[in-house]
Amino acid sequence: MNHAKDLSLIIQSRIPLVVIQSHEEDRVLEMIRRLSEELRKPLFHWTVTNGLRCLDRSHVMQPSREETAKPEAVLDAVRKNRAPGIFVLCDFHPYFENAPAIVRLLKEIAIGYDHLGHTIILLSTQSALPEDLKHFSARFDMPMPDEEELEQIVREEANRWTRCHQGLKVVAHKSGLQKLVRSLKGLTLTDARRLARNAIYNDGAITESDLPEVNRAKFELLGMEGVLSFEYETSSFGEVGGLKNLKRWLKQRKSAFHKDPRALGLDAPKGIMLLGVQGGGKSLAAKAAAGVWGVPLLRLDFAALYNKYLGETESNLRNSLKTAELMAPCVLWVDEIEKGVATGDHDSGTSRRVLGTLLTWMSDRKKSVFIVATSNDISALPPELVRKGRLDEIFFVDLPDLESRREIFRIHLAKRKRKPKDFDLPRLSKETEGYSGAEIEQAVVAGLYQAVAKGVPLSTEHLLVEIANTRPLSVVMRERISGLRQWAEQRTVPAN
Repeated sequence: MNHAKDLSLIIQSRIPLVVIQSHEEDRVLEMIRRLSEELRKPLFHWTVTNGLRCLDRSHVMQPSREETAKPEAVLDAVRKNRAPGIFVLCDFHPYFENAPAIVRLLKEIAIGYDHLGHTIILLSTQSALPEDLKHFSARFDMPMPDEEELEQIVREEANRWTRCHQGLKVVAHKSGLQKLVRSLKGLTLTDARRLARNAIYNDGAITESDLPEVNRAKFELLGMEGVLSFEYETSSFGEVGGLKNLKRWLKQRKSAFHKDPRALGLDAPKGIMLLGVQGGGKSLAAKAAAGVWGVPLLRLDFAALYNKYLGETESNLRNSLKTAELMAPCVLWVDEIEKGVATGDHDSGTSRRVLGTLLTWMSDRKKSVFIVATSNDISALPPELVRKGRLDEIFFVDLPDLESRREIFRIHLAKRKRKPKDFDLPRLSKETEGYSGAEIEQAVVAGLYQAVAKGVPLSTEHLLVEIANTRPLSVVMRERISGLRQWAEQRTVPAN
């Protein structure tokens, strides 16, 4: 594996301290064990529970636990050992705090590399290292399992299921297997094996129906709840009225998003901005994009992102974007983006730093993460975010036209188990000119309450009464919406 070669080069470069942050202790130790055999260096392993143990049985040094259980004692033993070796110290990071003697012992071992030849590998789930030691160290990032390793895990679990069920074969199609493997990317071997086992043991099959549950469990394992949320229900385009141009645009790019676009001579889809009237369907369109592409939808909450401590907000954003890449291919929905990156005079530069972090990631990302940013006020957004090249297109989601309003009524009536053919949809569509999709839905909801209260079936008349009693946003905020439409006319692409 390339990552084993990379670690071998670090060790052979005579770097005395190597920091590895990983949750896969067994996997890392196995890789280091193989490297120690190739490099012909004895391998030692230390934990606070077992002390220092030599994993090379041919080596004579095998101190007792009592002699090396304490951190100062193990470092002293390493310093006194004259035969060059590789020493893996697990979970050593807590001992650096207020412990100058431990820092000094490590520093002396590092300074003495030329005559000692020891490589100390600090393996834990955290990578903190005192400033005095950073000059002597290198960081090695253990990559997550690749698709070949993950497919092997899935096949092993399928074979195990077969043995447990008297030779019955797991039902699997190539496309389902490939999609399951892609969904497991970004997880440790242990976590990937558990999710693969759950998917197979659920029904003895590997199908695309397993993917939503696998993606949900994967997101929970990545641990970004609060800042990022996993949208469990992604709407299909059958649940979005209108937006014909947007639907056509997304369908044209579906294959390029899932496959290598370079093989087709295309650039990878980057993302879109949805600007429009509140309640016009921007959020539903974001969900529909993920639904029609068959990928997870993550929602980035800028309100939860911001932190009062300097630098923590940017760190939260970087971690969120890293999680999105681990979930790739996926859609990242940034709702009301102006609330997070609109720069002003009263935020101590935080919004400017957040914007810089986001723009850098948008330029450098390699994974299939498609951004759907929604905004109610594009005038508050910095020009460097909305220019061509950052995002593929800016769509204006206007109030629905006559045909779209009819479709929206049909969708919401059917959703509530009412037959659309029993209603005068042309008249309802005509009477709701200037209404948003959300306002039409509320008219249906209110009409149902009225009908239930009277103990009669819902009718067109109930809906007309509710429509007559509603003052839509296009009336309440006529001047503002008119100005938004005028601005968007020459600057955006109509979504409908």
